[in-house]
Amino acid sequence: MSHDQNFKNLILDYPRQAVELFAPLEAASIHDPEVRILPVREEQLQERLGERFRELDTPLLVEWPDQRREALLFLFEEETKTRRFSVRRLIHYCVDISELLDTERIVPIVIFLHGEAKSRCFRLSGDAKVYLDFHYLAYAFGSQNAKDHLDSPNLIARLNLPNMRYSPADRVHVYARAVQGLLALESDTERQIKYLDFIDIYTQLSEEERMIYTTQYAQDAAVVTNFARRFVQQGESAMLERMLVKRFGRLDTVLQTRLRQATNEQLEHWGEQFVDAKSLDEVFRDD
Repeated sequence: MSHDQNFKNLILDYPRQAVELFAPLEAASIHDPEVRILPVREEQLQERLGERFRELDTPLLVEWPDQRREALLFLFEEETKTRRFSVRRLIHYCVDISELLDTERIVPIVIFLHGEAKSRCFRLSGDAKVYLDFHYLAYAFGSQNAKDHLDSPNLIARLNLPNMRYSPADRVHVYARAVQGLLALESDTERQIKYLDFIDIYTQLSEEERMIYTTQYAQDAAVVTNFARRFVQQGESAMLERMLVKRFGRLDTVLQTRLRQATNEQLEHWGEQFVDAKSLDEVFRDD
């Protein structure tokens, strides 16, 4: 999965935390739990903007149910390489969205995964005055010191500890604090598995470092190992389900649940029976 998609998923899964981390001053207005934060579907934007559509990462619309305030749009763009960023492209996109949604309440945010943030403004001017003065919020993980976020209650910050600055000698500790943050701040098992993979991708522990982690953080390491087993098991379950659907058609909810709760031994057994089976009953029969 690409870095862009990783961060798009992160913002869509945790929109409040994203606003709180990347736009803290603006976040003060969305503390009310009744405030809704909804993703704007890019397919709709493309359909309505046509050739003018310029895809950025994640537009989020903040709405107040009692309509006491006009909706506020947050535009997030993630840049893996700082040199790829174009402020002119960002300006075009903001203006297009402003026209499309008939709003001037837009907060542009650029997240730099590597390197330093670029200049946060762009001006068009003559000799007499400035005619366009555009500003955006910039957040560079490479400029953040990991030790300042080790105990952060913000899940996005904790997951991204490996993307911040730290000494190579602290890599295992940074990894451990990211995992501990995930386990403490996210209760959904599926998301825990999903974002453990995120942490692994950006930390890239060596075999030696993973052994140190297993020794020094034995309790957490046991949980991580269990997640890894479940991740592999889910992959095998999904693969077998696709094969069954292709041969026998859509599965009912009972069989879907049975597959997803199966042990590795059961999945292996059903997979062997699938080879010669002429019906679902033959696949799932108990010998």
